Amino acid sequence: MNTLHLLFNAVTVIFIAATMFAAGLGTTVSALRDIFADLPLLLLALLGNLVVLPLLGWGIGALLGLPTAAFIALILVASSPGGPFGAKLAMVQSGDVVAGAAMQVLLASVGSLTFGPTVNGILAVAKVGPGVSLDVGALVRTVAILQLVPFAIGLLLRRCTPAVARSWHPATVKVSNVTFLIVLAGMLLGNWRDVVALLGSLTLLAGFILAAAAFVIGTLLATGPAVRHTTMGSVAAVRNAGPALAAAGIAFADEPALLGALAAILLTGLAAAIPIAAILGLRRSKPRTDGNR
Repeated sequence: MNTLHLLFNAVTVIFIAATMFAAGLGTTVSALRDIFADLPLLLLALLGNLVVLPLLGWGIGALLGLPTAAFIALILVASSPGGPFGAKLAMVQSGDVVAGAAMQVLLASVGSLTFGPTVNGILAVAKVGPGVSLDVGALVRTVAILQLVPFAIGLLLRRCTPAVARSWHPATVKVSNVTFLIVLAGMLLGNWRDVVALLGSLTLLAGFILAAAAFVIGTLLATGPAVRHTTMGSVAAVRNAGPALAAAGIAFADEPALLGALAAILLTGLAAAIPIAAILGLRRSKPRTDGNR
């Protein structure tokens, strides 16, 4: 079991690095500069992911009357933006991959700093659970190593050796696709008991509602063309499991009920986000009758 766990972690690392590397290979410096120069886009994305969604998670948990463990799990997930699946779903939906990858890295980095205070504030006001204390430096290093560095290397190759970047890009995307499927299968197989145990409960519904609402909020709180709006929706819908799992271990001693709820909420979030991205991708892959794409 330990060997399988290590293997799953290794494939997950490859998936994240390959996805971000592929995004970097397909990005130009000028395009990236345009994204970060769009101040309204940045402010809206930060507002939606760091303020609106944590409050929405609180509201959903309170409205559905979730048990304590499930309520805490929902707050942990809602307060943790920048999941690595975000850039992948931008590719799946044929969206604005440059904006998706850039925003994912930004949200994961800033979210590493805001996660603890946000969770503590909500749990304190809701009078639920103990305080959460995390190694912020470790979270930031993880984001830098797994997401920022591969993206930067791909971007550098695209700038210095465009021909090499173009030739490597298809193979890198294939690695990202294959490892994406393996990670999804591993998550389902590794957590199926937790999900089955929660069938019929409101926890799965809460995770689905949060992800679907996050997609809508991310789509609305964006600027630019439609593909960028829906890309921001996918980035918002997929939350970052790293800080949430770290908090479960440090502050809650890996309580089984909390871990089960976390796994269920994360998986139902993907169950909501992946079909939306796939449908958008299929629609955009079809040629228009007017000859435009």
